[in-house]
Amino acid sequence: MRKTILLLCLCLTACMRQDFYHLDTFNENGILQAVVEIPAGTNLKIEYNKELKQFLPDQKEGKDRSINFIGYPGNYGFIPSTLSDPEKGGDGDALDVLVLSESLPTATIINIIPIAVLKLIDKGEQDYKIIAVPANRDERTIDTETYQSFATNFKGAKKIIELWFVNYDTDQLIIQGWGDEQEAISEIKKLIESK
Repeated sequence: MRKTILLLCLCLTACMRQDFYHLDTFNENGILQAVVEIPAGTNLKIEYNKELKQFLPDQKEGKDRSINFIGYPGNYGFIPSTLSDPEKGGDGDALDVLVLSESLPTATIINIIPIAVLKLIDKGEQDYKIIAVPANRDERTIDTETYQSFATNFKGAKKIIELWFVNYDTDQLIIQGWGDEQEAISEIKKLIESK
């Protein structure tokens, strides 16, 4: 009897899991949303499994994958309801985002303002990264809302992000360049999945 109750509880819990992948890209006020997978400053690679609706450590050779480098320079996650189409050179995942703020827990949904797009090529596939700040000014670690301000006033942060992405993994990433906030928004809108 206890096993049946436990199994029923587990089944109900699984059925009630929130679908982070298919959240609205923009909230009811038209503000962009992001889902945090990996908290800033950590190095365990966590990914959202959209089939299981769970945040799980990425696996490599049967072990949890940690990056062998300094921790993530921001909160790493994805823009919900987006897809980088493999038929168009994408990697088949939701659009990646790096939110520049204090460390946020895995599964945090945060309203953001995109300030740039870092254009990377990973193993021949387009792997763009949206760089964003929290929409709530009190949650920001840098006070900027535009690429021009970011590139001018936070040159060191921009350089750290570039260096981090080309050094954190053994795979060779190629930086194609940067785009401004308008290009970031355009990329997001281009990749929104129809529901």
